[in-house]
Amino acid sequence: MITASLAFSSHFTRFVSLLCATLLTLFGSAAGAALDAPPPPDIGARSFVLMDFDSGRIIAEEKAEERLEPASLTKMMTAYIVLNELQMDKIKLDDEVLISEKAWRMPGSRTFVEVGKKVPVETLLKGMIVQSGNDATVALAEYVAGGEEVFANLMNRTAEELGMTASHFVNSTGLPHDDHYTNARDMAALARALIRDFPEHYSWYSIKQFTYNGITQYNRNKLLWQDDSVDGIKTGHTEAAGYCLVSSAKRDDMRLISVVLGAKSENARARESQKLLSYGFRFYETHRLYAPLEKLTEARVWKGASEQLPLGLAAEMYVTIPRGQYDDLNANMKISPTLTAPIEKGKQYGMLEVSLDGEVLARQALVALQDIPEGGLFSRLVDEALLLFE
Repeated sequence: MITASLAFSSHFTRFVSLLCATLLTLFGSAAGAALDAPPPPDIGARSFVLMDFDSGRIIAEEKAEERLEPASLTKMMTAYIVLNELQMDKIKLDDEVLISEKAWRMPGSRTFVEVGKKVPVETLLKGMIVQSGNDATVALAEYVAGGEEVFANLMNRTAEELGMTASHFVNSTGLPHDDHYTNARDMAALARALIRDFPEHYSWYSIKQFTYNGITQYNRNKLLWQDDSVDGIKTGHTEAAGYCLVSSAKRDDMRLISVVLGAKSENARARESQKLLSYGFRFYETHRLYAPLEKLTEARVWKGASEQLPLGLAAEMYVTIPRGQYDDLNANMKISPTLTAPIEKGKQYGMLEVSLDGEVLARQALVALQDIPEGGLFSRLVDEALLLFE
């Protein structure tokens, strides 16, 4: 491989404006903060994670892989599946859902839907998201899959697709079951997917109260009242799980996701989540380094109709770093040594790594930005001869 090193000096910053972008494979830090940032605060919970939304980098964590009950955080997965059904036009917000006796009889938090009545999908979604209604949740699961058991299969399949390797679901609500579990890392990944894939409906997680059947209930996420930058997302509680909160906040161009599992009270889960978010915003910053599908560099192509192949990234690239460290970033491009036509657009022909103080923060494939077919017979013969001297 041919290696080209680039420093993020003022000269490289000007060069970057010509470059771009990304197929994102990021490396999260180990427990605690990395590099020159101070360690995270002590968090009163069984497990926690603080993640940057754009880069996916884990800024801080503790016992993030410990298996725990998700309680009503489960409803984030239920929402993901229902919103995906909406996005694919398999169901509509104004579809009328017949409330079964099973849904009506669900214990715990409720939206107070009535058996035998028809309720719009939109109402049930808001009842699940804002009020954490178990009855509304089961009604949605039954409408999408015909039954909660089949819906649980959809949940597990979706979890696998999202890379949630430590989660298993047996119901749509999060009611306790020995085979119903997750961990803090998976919950952060799920929250990130919800925000990324359904930005329009994610705004519902910031609704502070919802009224149905003459009963007004308030969102249990206390951070919505305490911090204007917080706009979601979900609380959970059972005796075994303790008090849980997945929260997200956006300040300027930086969005963070925090997961706190197993706190001791409603106030504690809000307080500990706020500590994590404040720490992340205070000591870290996120930068968009490259845009997608713009030329980052060129490589020599042999025996082709063109001699120069533009290379770039398939998706945008972000990095999250301690504040004040941007000028110390380094980019390293490794390009395949001998590129011979035909060249296929979108195929990988190198790698871009971005590092800080020797730690790789982001790594993405350099891909061809155009096809290059084989050249004519004469040009191929000339290049064949030239290659003998390479």
